[in-house]
Amino acid sequence: MKSFRLACTVNGERVEREVVSSRSLLEFIREDLGLKGTKEGCGEGECGACMVLVDGKAVNSCLMMAVQLHGKDLVTIEGIKGKAGGLHPLQKTFMAEGAVQCGFCTPGLIVASEALLRRKPRATLEDIKLELTGNLCRCTGYEKVLSAVEKARDEKNA
Repeated sequence: MKSFRLACTVNGERVEREVVSSRSLLEFIREDLGLKGTKEGCGEGECGACMVLVDGKAVNSCLMMAVQLHGKDLVTIEGIKGKAGGLHPLQKTFMAEGAVQCGFCTPGLIVASEALLRRKPRATLEDIKLELTGNLCRCTGYEKVLSAVEKARDEKNA
């Protein structure tokens, strides 16, 4: 296997690692960096459990190769924090609204929601629904998730 020297920023910190060219971004995050919040669901880009932000855009890390991260900025669920390192508004509203059941899909839902609210701070309910179509949850009916994202949006815009 051919290896590559990867240099990037992960959750605000500069990282340099040697990675094999066949390593997925998901494997790099979980195995090389030890960040376990990003989950592997389907491994095919269908469920959104492995969603992360790369240069501010939501991507399924199971579909991206680690070497593609070179020179870019990666934010995982561990990097989405509120002021002074506390809970992020999305984390607070997900808890308050009971938008979490088993929790497996939650990191991906929060990352996708954060990407939307960064890009479109006044996102409508339809925008939120559209953004979250790539995130599957087997436990909820999504109503509490949608409510949580709307409340986080409203708090950010207050």
